[in-house]
This record gives sequence, C-alpha cells and structure tokens, in this order.
Amino acid sequence: MCAKATMEEFEALLNESLEIDTPQEGSVVKGKVIAIEAGQAIIDVGYKMEGRVDLKEFANPGEAPSIAVGDEVEVYLDRVENARGEAVISREKARREEAWDRLEKAYASEERVEGAIFGRVKGGFTVDLGGAVAFLPGSQVDVRPVRDAGPLMGLKQPFQILKMDRRRGNIVVSRRAILEESRAEQRAEVISNLTEGQVVDGVVKNITEYGAFVDLGGVDGLLHVTDMAWRRVNHPSEILSIGETVKVQVVKINKETHRISLGMKQLQNDPWDSVEAKFPIGSVHKGRVTNITDYGAFVELEAGVEGLVHVSEMSWTKKNVHPGKIVSTSQEVDVMVLEIDTAKRRVSLGLKQCMRNPWEVFAETHPVGSMIEGEVKNITEFGLFIGLDNDIDGMVHLSDLSWDKRGEEAIQDYRKGDVVKAAVTEVDIEKERISLSIKALDADTFSDAVDGVKRGSVITVAVTAIEDGGIEVEYNGMKSFIRRSDLARDRADQRPERFQVGDHVDVRVVNVDSKTRKLGVSIKAREIAEEKEAVEQYGSSDSGASLGDILGAALKSRE
Repeated sequence: MCAKATMEEFEALLNESLEIDTPQEGSVVKGKVIAIEAGQAIIDVGYKMEGRVDLKEFANPGEAPSIAVGDEVEVYLDRVENARGEAVISREKARREEAWDRLEKAYASEERVEGAIFGRVKGGFTVDLGGAVAFLPGSQVDVRPVRDAGPLMGLKQPFQILKMDRRRGNIVVSRRAILEESRAEQRAEVISNLTEGQVVDGVVKNITEYGAFVDLGGVDGLLHVTDMAWRRVNHPSEILSIGETVKVQVVKINKETHRISLGMKQLQNDPWDSVEAKFPIGSVHKGRVTNITDYGAFVELEAGVEGLVHVSEMSWTKKNVHPGKIVSTSQEVDVMVLEIDTAKRRVSLGLKQCMRNPWEVFAETHPVGSMIEGEVKNITEFGLFIGLDNDIDGMVHLSDLSWDKRGEEAIQDYRKGDVVKAAVTEVDIEKERISLSIKALDADTFSDAVDGVKRGSVITVAVTAIEDGGIEVEYNGMKSFIRRSDLARDRADQRPERFQVGDHVDVRVVNVDSKTRKLGVSIKAREIAEEKEAVEQYGSSDSGASLGDILGAALKSRE
C-alpha cells in the first residue's frame, strides 16, 4: 500500500516537472550557442535538447552573420524532436514573433519603426523591420516618384506603419509619411521666416508647362509662367533651366496650405508705366507678331508690352479671312496705336491704318466718268462685281448693263472671268462702295431719239408692222406701239388694217419714260387735241355752227 502511494507521488512529480520544464512547441525559448559548423549554429535550448539554425538567420539584410560560440540567443521552437532526435528551432521565426509584438505596440501608439529596404517586388519594395517583413508601395517611397531606389537599399531608416494584419502576416509601411511630416515641419519653419515682398535666392527644381518650382531652402515655391517676365513667355524653359539659381520675390504666402507664390518680373520695372509716353495714340511703330487667334493677332511693341490687332483692323479689303492668312508668327509689321487702356493693360493696334485707304486712292486716280477695265469676279441677282486695283471691287447694277435690254436679260451675256470695260459713276469712300456702268460707255439711243420731244408734242412716225391689237411705229429708230383703241377718235376707224407698212402718220406724244425707255404715242389723242383747238378758234357753244362747219373752216384756213 505504501509502495503504491510512493509510485503515484513520483509519477505526479514527474508530470509536474515535465509540464514546468519542457518548453511548449510554438513558443520562443532561450538557448546557448555551443558550436558552429557547416554553416550552422548548434544551440542548446536546455532540457537536454539541441537544435541547428542556419547562420544566415543571424544576419540582417545586406550584412554578415553576427554570432559566436557562447552567445545566448532566442529561438523559436517548432518541434521538440525530429527524426534525428534534434529540436527543430528557428532564429528567424523568433525574431519575427518578437518583432510582431514590438510592431503591434508601435502601430497602436502610431510610433515610427526602423527598418531597411532589402528587396524589390511588384508594385514596391520589401522592408525588414527587425525580423518582420513589410511591404513598401512604390507610391510611399518618397514625396515624388523615385526613378532609382538603389541608394535607399540596405539603409536603416524610419518608417510609418500604415496597416498590419498578424493573422495574415501583412504589414504595409510608408517612408513618404515620415518625409512629409519632417518636410511639413521644415516648411513651417522656413515659411515663418518669409514675408510677402521679400527677395530671396532659390534653385529651380522642376519645370512644367505652367511654371517652375523653386527650392527656397527646404520649401518649394511656384513661379508661374505669367510672373517670370513682363513679356509673353510661351514655355518656362525659354528663360529657366533645372538647377539654376534665381532671384525671386515672395508674392504671396498661404499660411494654411503652406503654398508660396513667387515672381521674377516684380524685380523689374513695369513697362506699362511708360506705355502712354512711348506709344501715343496715332503713332506708328514696328512690332513682332507673337500670337495669332481667330479674332486677331497680338503684336509685341517692346518686351512686356503687347497690343491686339483686331481682325477688323488688319486689312482694308480682306474682311472674312483668318488673321493667319494675313500675318504670320514672328513677322515684323508696322502698326498704328489706336487706343490705350493702362488699367486693363490693353493696347488696340491697327495694321490697315499703316496703308492708304484703297478707296481713297481709287477716287483720286479714277474720277467719276473715267473708264476702267477689270475681270468679272462674281455675278449676283442684282449685278456684276468687277475686280479693280488694290483688291477692291466695283459693282455694275442690272440697270447699268444695257440701254436696250432689261437687266435680267443683259446679265445673261456675262460669265465669271470675263474682262469688261465700264465707266465710274460713283465712289463712296465711307461705305467703301464703287458704282460702275457698262451702258454709259455707249450713247443713249433713247435720249438721242426723243431729244426735244415732250408730252403733248405732235410727231410723225412710220408704220413698221400691222397687228390685230394695233400697229407698231418708229420714230428716229425708237419703236413704239399704238393700241387699237388709240388708232382713231371714232370707233369705226379704230381698224389696224386701214394702215399699211411704210405709211407716215402724225401722232400725239402722251408719255416719255426715260426709265423704261418707252415713248407713248396716240392718233386718237392727236385728233381730240385738234378738235379742241378748232372749237376754240373757229366756233363756240352759242354760235350755232355745226362741228362739220368748224372743222371745214379750220381745214380751209390751213389750206
């Protein structure tokens, strides 16, 4: 009975001893290096257990192993015993567990951790954080894209943990956050020492299309392209280069965003202060075309002073042409100052004012009545446009094409490109209009034919044609038509057939229309007029004489 109790007590003590002394698999234990052989360290972890660890597990990335016999180290116990009776241990896993405990505390307190970049992977780099491997995204390496990360490899430096998941073994760190924080502190210190209007030296760090970034000693300022010079600068690279030291003025400081605006032109005299004195209105100057737009061209009068030549002030004759077809960039031109607005820094210029008005020149060289010769440029429903000297046109209205034909008929005789002669009838310089006449070159047959003929005159005409509706007659080459109702006073005599071609007949002129070029004549009107005249001379209403007696007396008197 006593022996049995003693055995139970011994077994309990043995189990208790094993529970206390035997380390648990998956934990970190302390050991001692008892030998180094074949690239491995043999470590005694106690409890009559030994294990082997590759020497490379004792080395930091990029460094040689630092281990010697007798050194005490912590290792991770994977298994108590393997097939060879040795403990399976790992220094790397021990460091990892130790590192994770340390990193979790740092992540919770938002503290920086130290590490070294030792490898490149897709999308970034790997960082050793003293046993734990973290991922450093490419965008988190620096505040600006890094083209060559070689100088950063193996260098111990601080990092900020952005994210970590121990279960998945993921850690994401940032070097950029550290740089931005220190940069912000540095910026705040530098900005606190700067004042608006202060002149400082800086180094051009980067050039873009809209300006250049200048390092003022730890803080960058933006030098906008419009603040580089008073003149137009198409691209900052025209006057700046990376690495160049420049003198700039602090134009504006935003204390909240820490943005600094710089200027170079502010250190030079403003050319606009003397614009009115140098370029008085009405004066002519040489300038260089710097830019061409749809609405005109910009001309530089001097460095920093540009004026606009509006498209309407570019040419006397080219009205609907793009400015690029009149002038070209960098071309030197003569311009006249038309208007100056110093408040808005605008100068209105004129190009055409430096050339004589072609309508004035034409009026001087071609007075009214003179003859011109030109090519038919265009044919419209209201007349012809004739090309003249100095790229101007004159117009021949339909009514000025022919004496004998209607305008609509006469215009059919002309084609675009025909060379014609015409007489100048009017020059309107203000309206830029020149009126021409083709028919004025020929004599007016109608005017010549009816010269001296007035309404009420009695003339002798020759019958040229007999028609049902009347007869056609001719007077000095001008045709006229007498309707049947105008052939006689008496209805019975209103017969066209009683006339023959070649007969000469006295008629009374009832209308002379120079516009329509028509001469209206009537036999009936002549007879009525003669009857009235006879009554007035040879009879009265109370004489008792008959109309036949009166007419007979009138005829006898004429005989």
